[in-house]
Amino acid sequence: MDKEHLRRLQFGAGIWNAWRATYPALRPLLAQAPLRATDLSGADLSDADLAGADLRGTRLAGADLRGADLRGANLFKAVLAGARLAGCDLRGARFLSPDQLLSADGWREALRDEELALGAPLPQSHD
Repeated sequence: MDKEHLRRLQFGAGIWNAWRATYPALRPLLAQAPLRATDLSGADLSDADLAGADLRGTRLAGADLRGADLRGANLFKAVLAGARLAGCDLRGARFLSPDQLLSADGWREALRDEELALGAPLPQSHD
């Protein structure tokens, strides 16, 4: 985890998104980040490394998580309504429920565990 990335994200989605727009090639390094109960609605978290992050109760409504690594993240009671998940990696995410997944956009294109297939084909990993 990059502490500077975490500090910027804690200022909120507006400031975070402006910073991301200034540095579009930068990959946010937020693995294991303590983001419990944070409002990240609308945040551009595309391609971010959020593996193992504590996202319990975090509001990710409308957030861009396309291509993000969320392997092993704790999503207990996280709000994913309208979040964009295409291409993100949710394998091993903890406490992720079908209702959370179905409320998001692009969930069919997210890498996910068999128990979250939900009648849609599982994308193949390119690791």
